[in-house]
Amino acid sequence: MIKSNKKLILFIAIAIVGGLSLMSLNRVDDKNFQIAKNLDIYYSLFRELNTFYVDEVDPSELVKESIDEMLVSLDPYTTYIPENEIEDLRFMTTGEYGGIGALIRKQDEYVVVSEPYEGFPAEKSGLRAGDKFLEIDGKSVTNKETQDVSNLLKGSPGEELKLKVLRLNEKKPLTFNVVREKISIDPVAYYGMIDENTGYINLTNFTKNCAEKVKKALLELREVKGAKNIVLDLRGNPGGLLIEAVNLSNLFIPKGQEVVSTKGKLKQWDKTYNTMGNPVDTIMPLVVLVDRGSASASEIVSGTIQDLDRGVLIGSRTFGKGLVQTTRDLSYNAKLKITTAKYYIPSGRCIQALDYSHRNEDGSVGHIPDSLISEFTTKNGRIVYDGGGIIPDIKIEKENFSSLSVNLIRESMVFDFATIYRAENESIPAPEDFKITDDLYEDFTQYVINNDFNYSSETEDILEALKATAKKERYLELIDAEIEKLSEMLKHDIERDLNQFKDEISDLLQSEIISRYYYQKGAIKIALKEDPAILKAKEILNDPTRYNSILAAGKVE
Repeated sequence: MIKSNKKLILFIAIAIVGGLSLMSLNRVDDKNFQIAKNLDIYYSLFRELNTFYVDEVDPSELVKESIDEMLVSLDPYTTYIPENEIEDLRFMTTGEYGGIGALIRKQDEYVVVSEPYEGFPAEKSGLRAGDKFLEIDGKSVTNKETQDVSNLLKGSPGEELKLKVLRLNEKKPLTFNVVREKISIDPVAYYGMIDENTGYINLTNFTKNCAEKVKKALLELREVKGAKNIVLDLRGNPGGLLIEAVNLSNLFIPKGQEVVSTKGKLKQWDKTYNTMGNPVDTIMPLVVLVDRGSASASEIVSGTIQDLDRGVLIGSRTFGKGLVQTTRDLSYNAKLKITTAKYYIPSGRCIQALDYSHRNEDGSVGHIPDSLISEFTTKNGRIVYDGGGIIPDIKIEKENFSSLSVNLIRESMVFDFATIYRAENESIPAPEDFKITDDLYEDFTQYVINNDFNYSSETEDILEALKATAKKERYLELIDAEIEKLSEMLKHDIERDLNQFKDEISDLLQSEIISRYYYQKGAIKIALKEDPAILKAKEILNDPTRYNSILAAGKVE
């Protein structure tokens, strides 16, 4: 009887396992059928479109657009990269590409040099910001898009390009023979002393070997310049290579410390990353600057520094990207950058915003409902939160530019005036000595007025929308007089507005003009002098009692 029961139990177990396996197989078969079915529908639909649509269609563009729309329904970071964009992917991960070393931008019918990188072919050959491309190797590029010109400028190092450009105050086009080089942009945009005790390092990207470059800057500041404190600026840094975030964190925290772990659907993506080397300095007071442009690897570093109470974070909430992307090869040299895991920093929190519907226009974290926020604790027991991004220990929200300044930038008024100034002035004083005088600002004011510059503020746009809605709903007669009064009050007087926002616009002018002579480093150097976050960092670092109390008590100021 006992043997019989055992056989029965064994038979039932086999039947259950077999049934589950069969169900599992059925589910797999059904999923495969659905994939095959929908791909067949897609192929037949595309064939019919290509054959019978009334106008000519671009098959490559149609397919790319359909792929992009499919992927955007998943998350913003899973993307399709066709073969002609592989060079851009390589630049994002390595900071290297074959080209002339210049930023370019579209302006009217021209693509213009926005900024030549110091020490690279464009700058060494004599190209300047404001130069308008006419021809590249004899091919006209007028009315071409920025990407078209970029593709022509990029290529194999060692090849010579013949560039014809139009320059302000030159009667005839200028021709430059520029030899492409392997362009490797230094991710450490600037480093130096910001007071007698405090060193400053600005890191713009987490590209290959960036941690080594930060280490070199850190050692020079400490050993040669005598820095006793450090400010690491990660504002606007979009991230990059995860391993570089681990290596950079290792400069300030001990060997063997967990920095980040990743968890994905497949076990192969579950990994823990610990520091592998000896640190440079685990004691020196440290401030990390962040803002809503600090993403991904920037958030790993800043979050780790906060979780381990290694330094004080100053700025605004970071972007909120806690997803790991892996690049997979596709047919015809295309690639898929696919989200494979989420990452978690030492306290256990995930930086990824849990709800994509609560994002700002630039994609950064917006309002997060309390129900989606959990508490975690740092090494010292300070309370920190998940839900999206890193919240700094000391909050300093970046001031928004006035509508006037935004429009002056958008309409290239600041850029073009700087181009004119550079054409008329061979040199200027050192960045710290160059000032926008009253006379120079008056020249800019007259330039803006003479070019018939006009703009509308967001308030005016809302008022116009209100007027249109009131008219549609037949309320306009009731409120028309009041709307007209508000419109009159908001009516622009360009000269008055330029005077009202003089300080703000002067800073923009100063930065743009300095960059024409001293490039990016000069612009950064002068911007630091009145930077609220820098001033707060120096204040905290030069007050050891306050610095230590923030890390011990966790008080958010």
